[in-house]
Amino acid sequence: MAVLPIRITGDPVLHTAARRVVDFDESLSTLVRDMEDTMAAAPGVGLAAPQVGVPLRLFVYNWRDEEGRLHRGTAINPELWISPPAVGELDEESESEGCLSIPGERFPLRRAARAILRATELDGSDYEITAEGWLARIFQHEYDHLDGLLYADRLAYPADRLMAKVIRKRSWGSPGLAWTPGIDHLED
Repeated sequence: MAVLPIRITGDPVLHTAARRVVDFDESLSTLVRDMEDTMAAAPGVGLAAPQVGVPLRLFVYNWRDEEGRLHRGTAINPELWISPPAVGELDEESESEGCLSIPGERFPLRRAARAILRATELDGSDYEITAEGWLARIFQHEYDHLDGLLYADRLAYPADRLMAKVIRKRSWGSPGLAWTPGIDHLED
């Protein structure tokens, strides 16, 4: 299919709640295939429709866990329930995450260890997944995109200040900025 440009923080579509999907048609199938190709090319483990400029409640995910099990799917009009996040110091290594809409950056963020995702697959079938660890983190991260939140919006001090500095330094934070995996090479 096609690799789509990924919007960079500051684009209004990333900071606005997305609309429910109502039409399960060929254009939705094409969007999902293009999002999967874009996610693979980036590379990433999840991608939400707002990240490619489409304000719909939809994300795709594709992640292989430590045991080699593949977790792959499409979440249309998802609902997400999470356990209370743990308290204490953040682990810079195990709790760092990144975002394709803030390319090349990683900062520690506390997420819930468990999540329950209820969603609809592209074929219209409903499903429920109970996730732990990184899969729960992926679901929370992508679900946030559907509510107009980026992980940068959830960062605590001092990471929030460092992220703001990076965004200013790279001249991000304004509408219309995007990058295309496989075409654009962003500086680290």
